[in-house]
Amino acid sequence: MSRLDIFIARMTSQRACIDFAVQETAGMTGPVFELGLGNGRTYHHLCEIVTGRDIFVFERAVESNPASTPPEERTMLGDVFDTLPKALERFGATASFIHADLGGHNLQKNDEFARKISPYVEPLLAAGGLMVASDRMYFDAMQEIEIPAGAVSGRCFIYRK
Repeated sequence: MSRLDIFIARMTSQRACIDFAVQETAGMTGPVFELGLGNGRTYHHLCEIVTGRDIFVFERAVESNPASTPPEERTMLGDVFDTLPKALERFGATASFIHADLGGHNLQKNDEFARKISPYVEPLLAAGGLMVASDRMYFDAMQEIEIPAGAVSGRCFIYRK
């Protein structure tokens, strides 16, 4: 599979899984967390499809397209190992949906990072909440669920608390 095909599979899977998770959690009132802003494409997509819930973005430094930049009051700047515990203090276990696309091109480093970040993410989700991640995560009290039609196996993962 070419790198272009891998990228297309990742983007197609990401959109299918995000759309599924937003629909599945539509009846929940807790906030939506976007871990990693990057260019802001998925944040912009979330703004288009999420209704009635605040969207908070966690990022080291905002470098997104101006059309995809969250308001300052909904941006948690800094290292996620610092900002996620602060979010837990502020919000408790109330997040209805968390999306994370934090990995890079090194699969081994992505896996190591996923193992480190999983214990910080899990306590933020409300019961019944979903997490969509670009990498396999490692949770104690959450279960991986089947990805929706249109998503490519191994390119996106969904977990339910």
